[in-house]
Amino acid sequence: MTMATSELTDMTDRLTVVPSPPALTIEFCGTTTIVDHQPFTIGRHADFVIEDDNRFLHRHFLAVASQQGVWLLANIGDQLTATVSDVDGRLEAFLAPGAVLPVVFDRTRVRFTAGPTTYEFTICLAEPSFAAGRIEQQCSGDTTIGRVPMTPDQLRLVLALAEPALRGGGRTVAAMPSSGDAARRLGWTTTKFNRKLDNVCQKLAAQGVRGLHGDAGRLASNRRARLVEYALAIRLVTRDDLELLEPAGPRGLGPAGPRGLEHVVATEAGGVDAVD
Repeated sequence: MTMATSELTDMTDRLTVVPSPPALTIEFCGTTTIVDHQPFTIGRHADFVIEDDNRFLHRHFLAVASQQGVWLLANIGDQLTATVSDVDGRLEAFLAPGAVLPVVFDRTRVRFTAGPTTYEFTICLAEPSFAAGRIEQQCSGDTTIGRVPMTPDQLRLVLALAEPALRGGGRTVAAMPSSGDAARRLGWTTTKFNRKLDNVCQKLAAQGVRGLHGDAGRLASNRRARLVEYALAIRLVTRDDLELLEPAGPRGLGPAGPRGLEHVVATEAGGVDAVD
């Protein structure tokens, strides 16, 4: 039996239909922008302008586009990296130049640092394809979870670097403190600060946190920025912890005493880190 030409055409059309992606918007500095064409670029002189006078920011840094109805976020720059996470801090990914990630959450946070400034914006997906659920902790058996103990000084070091972003609610734009500024905030010498910063980066890098090392075991020059992005993404520190930077209380830990000095980091294949 021979299929009619019109029927064959209709079947072919149905097989080649590409599903329309759900609506996507970008929130930055209190404004919402609709992604109305593809590819939609993000950068200094792009479809979505983050800041037009920061010479450290690529003209075209990131781009979003859909394939088979799925939105993808791509790093189209050649120098900067971005940290991508869900809003609850349970999933964190390192988006290096050339890397691509699917946008699956209803709200996806994107953080990156260009020169002395750290930026954050949120990608909002109208019909997310993934809803995060709590995974019960296993009491026995093999696990990829490793404990990362943070001493009081190490936690305060992270807070000193992340303070501008946390004071601003962890949103939009914040200046990155220099090592000297952070050291003075803590009442330390710069030498002490850098030594403890090296220790924190070494500790997290040993647990699989990417972007804290350069080539051949050398610490990355932008490790302060990467550390802040990572700490904010997984909620290693929050605005409530800023009181630990104030004049010392009991045991030198600030007015509230110790909080969260041991954090659990779960490292997945492909450089994705999560926290309970």
